[in-house]
Amino acid sequence: MDKMKLDGRVALVTGGSRGLGRSIAIELSRAGAAVLIVGRDSNALDETARLARHDENARVAKLEADLTDVEAAASSVAAAISQFGHLDILVNCAGATKRGDFLELSNHDWEDGFALKFHGSVRLARAAWPHLCARAGSVINIVGVSSRTPTADFTIGSSVNSALLAFTKALADRGIEDGVRVNAINPGYIRTDRLTHRLDTLAKERGSDRELAEKELLQGYGIKRFGDPEGVAHLAVFLASSQAAYIHGATLDIDGGATRGI
Repeated sequence: MDKMKLDGRVALVTGGSRGLGRSIAIELSRAGAAVLIVGRDSNALDETARLARHDENARVAKLEADLTDVEAAASSVAAAISQFGHLDILVNCAGATKRGDFLELSNHDWEDGFALKFHGSVRLARAAWPHLCARAGSVINIVGVSSRTPTADFTIGSSVNSALLAFTKALADRGIEDGVRVNAINPGYIRTDRLTHRLDTLAKERGSDRELAEKELLQGYGIKRFGDPEGVAHLAVFLASSQAAYIHGATLDIDGGATRGI
């Protein structure tokens, strides 16, 4: 028996419009899970759903929702239950935060940063918890290495990610009693649209091009290459599978060795 297979399981993936969320939804579907993909961009969700329907047996649904809305978490979980009958896996992958000079970031920037990635993840976990308890399910929070290595130009993201990492650990403590595994993945620089935007911004600031900006960024982090979304997705599938049955309360870095702390 392939312990990485997820046949009969149901996953809810947020941030599924593009990037890491899209790749995770696709790989969960390929592993046999039924997947509800949640995001704000209807057209992008359509494309993710198309890619996730890898064969005629794939069970994939989508839901357009803004998870900064306090009611959206409950309605997203309800949609998964209505569509597939139960819920086994919650992947919180929604949320991007604004970079910039600390003194120039507004109150709105800070509130917006926490609203989606942190508060959205908390509300989804709370709404999904009874269903996950009933199925000995799991929560996987996609966080980011800035949770451990904060930088001056990423104060909001570093703070949000650190809070989400603390929440992951606290929820894992609750999960011991309730039979729900809770883990986090800390991606480093992964080749997504977000990284492309970051490289273009750096190139513009320095009067160079994207290729040079990429070289400088890699050198700055002391790594040889950027990661691929599929690598993060494969790790998420592993954590959701029975192969990871004794992995609980863990944070797994996937950053090419950029994080050098113990």
